[in-house]
Amino acid sequence: MSAHCQVTGRSPGFGNTVSHSHKRSRRRWNPNIQTKTYYLAGEGRRVRLRVSAKGIKVIDRDGIEAVVARLRSAGEKI
Repeated sequence: MSAHCQVTGRSPGFGNTVSHSHKRSRRRWNPNIQTKTYYLAGEGRRVRLRVSAKGIKVIDRDGIEAVVARLRSAGEKI
């Protein structure tokens, strides 16, 4: 699976590694993706999400019910 956050949409950034001799080679910066399980009290079940560290903070701030409602309105199946 790709390094992509379901909540914030963060994906890898791309660029160059520059050595001391100034040779350049391609690299990528992956976001800090975690697989987290949250309990939806309204539905009485658990959902598993692939979220970044920033996505975890968004869920803590807004609540899992609001975030899942936002994902469903965007057309993502949860």
